[in-house]
Amino acid sequence: MNTKGSNKIKVWGIESGRCMRVYWMAEELGLDYEIVPITSRSGQTLSPEFTALNPIQKIPVFEHGPVILSESAAIITYMADRFPLPEGFCGGRTSEIKAKISEWCFFVMTELDAHSLYLIRRHDSLKEVYGEAPEAVASAEEYFNKQITAATKKMDNSGPYVLGRNFSVADILLSSCLDWAIAYELGVPDEMLRYREIVHQRHAYQKALTINYPNGIPNSMLRSK
Repeated sequence: MNTKGSNKIKVWGIESGRCMRVYWMAEELGLDYEIVPITSRSGQTLSPEFTALNPIQKIPVFEHGPVILSESAAIITYMADRFPLPEGFCGGRTSEIKAKISEWCFFVMTELDAHSLYLIRRHDSLKEVYGEAPEAVASAEEYFNKQITAATKKMDNSGPYVLGRNFSVADILLSSCLDWAIAYELGVPDEMLRYREIVHQRHAYQKALTINYPNGIPNSMLRSK
């Protein structure tokens, strides 16, 4: 899809799981876009140019003409609303479907991403930056296990994806959290491992991997469990 001129798309950031979400969605939609390959904790996000786009100084940032967004879930939701969806991609055609997609997105971003996985990342994987907090990490791991088990029971069994037969932005968010859980060596239900394997077979996912990780795909992204 041609997005030149005033509607040109620019994506800031690489080598980040949250950037991966944006590239995956862009590839699902077949969009043309420019990449600005800056990385986290490199000092690049502190530049005046980037700070003007995102005062929080984090990647990804998405530009589409006058639209500037800086949260991965908001970015991919915008893309689903703004651009034509390919066959088999579930969008918010009705209020009910849109609400179900939102329900899953909010669940993943709060209960899995923010309340458990990000806490583990901050105080375990990045403890030299944010400090150790072993009790908080243990509590977050327990909370993740509880929530991912509940999520397994909520999935629509009429097809391979979160909402059944059709893929959606909720799948991008959920599977990215499963990638992190496996990287952190957390317990993931077998049903979710099988789901992740199916989702990873999508061509757009495979292409986004090479775009987001130009210097080599992390081993954790390639592990099955």
